Amino acid sequence: MTLVPAAGLAETARALAEGEVSSRTLVEETLARIQESRTTLNAFRVVRAEAALAEADAADRKLAGGTRLPLLGVPVAVKDDMDVAGEPTAFGCRGRFPAVAEDGEAVRRLRAAGAVIVGKTNTCELGQWPFTEGPAFGETRNPWDTGRTPGGSSGGSAAAVAAGLVPAALGSDGAGSVRIPAAWTHLVGIKPQRGRISTWPRGESFQGITVNGTLARTVGDAALLLAAATGNHPDDPHQPPAVDVLAAVDREPGRLRIALSLKPPFTAVRVRLDPEVRARVVELAAELAALGHVVEEADPPYGQIGLTFVPRATAGIAEWADEVPDPALLDPRTRGAARLGRLLGGPPLRAARRAEALLHRRVGRFFESYDVILAPTTATAPLRIGAMRELGGWATDRAIIAACPYAWPWNVLGWPGVNVPAGFIAGGLPAGAQLLGPAGSEPLLVSLAAQLEGRLRWYERRPPRTAVSDSPAV
Repeated sequence: MTLVPAAGLAETARALAEGEVSSRTLVEETLARIQESRTTLNAFRVVRAEAALAEADAADRKLAGGTRLPLLGVPVAVKDDMDVAGEPTAFGCRGRFPAVAEDGEAVRRLRAAGAVIVGKTNTCELGQWPFTEGPAFGETRNPWDTGRTPGGSSGGSAAAVAAGLVPAALGSDGAGSVRIPAAWTHLVGIKPQRGRISTWPRGESFQGITVNGTLARTVGDAALLLAAATGNHPDDPHQPPAVDVLAAVDREPGRLRIALSLKPPFTAVRVRLDPEVRARVVELAAELAALGHVVEEADPPYGQIGLTFVPRATAGIAEWADEVPDPALLDPRTRGAARLGRLLGGPPLRAARRAEALLHRRVGRFFESYDVILAPTTATAPLRIGAMRELGGWATDRAIIAACPYAWPWNVLGWPGVNVPAGFIAGGLPAGAQLLGPAGSEPLLVSLAAQLEGRLRWYERRPPRTAVSDSPAV
């Protein structure tokens, strides 16, 4: 028997543990699928073929010897902002980046759970944009429509999972960068509480707004990868109380009060929610009501939360930009954002950080009336490849806000959110909705997402084979 990586994370781990398939076979199949999809999807920046096969052989020896670990021998991928020993961490940039000496903490924990890291997935330059394109690697394409982006900045991870190249992958989310590509590729994407998955060797990535998260086709698989990657380096500044997301997958959430929030947070740009996306989110709200939950329209009191986001985001870009081997190779928009970040890196940044406690109290009071918020993940369908390629900095920002105005406030707050598939719009393009909660609410969100999944069975629908292969459909 062979088991292709499209089987899913938990099923793959089970088959390995029961001896139905070898890790080497799985990794060989994974590498073949990655190579096969190279010109159609271009999901990977780094493919660790030789190293991954050696790790698979080591996993097979452990399995034969009776060792059991949650992901022993399972091939997974990580985004190219995470350190993997022996590989460069280019984070979407051009230039000659040196190989790093040690795994980042999240990768270390995946290895400790037995996972085989087959490669590092593409991301836009320094993770700034909701598309995954750039001169360093070309265009990463959406397996549902290769003329469209899978989103960003974790677009490579999303494309790889949606196409079945790997059963699950890590991404990172600084303004929706896990949830947005999950929405645009029909995946579950978990953005956990700040500190749940370590970003070490950066104790605070992008001044604390960026966290590592998981992408998979099912809630259970996303939760399994989250559980495996969860944990902290001793020097991490954020170490939230432990939660059990795996147990939550099989637990009923109870009757919840859910706020349907369709109004985007305040932005300097007029935003229009696409009517088809709106319809899919409203239909999801109806499904939640049919499950017995109380659903009513209500919007959190975000206020001027955007004023606290910009200093932190641009200061983070400046920090990364100062470390690249050749800053002259950066996109002019990146250099402009870095200049702004340096200007805002003093009192404005400190004020933005202090404002978080006030925002926690103000938005937190909303959860005295509601348990969960249901909101669109994006305002539009997946963007066309190259839609923002020729735009300047401000025009790019305006286009980003118009397409993706809903996700970033939860990065300022540092609280968890889960994208769930919300169906399809014209052209067979996926849409998504996010379940949002207060600090430490991952188990509740996962439980609710799993309940929806049991009703809607979104994992049964997959991208067309012709979109993910250089070969004819089979």
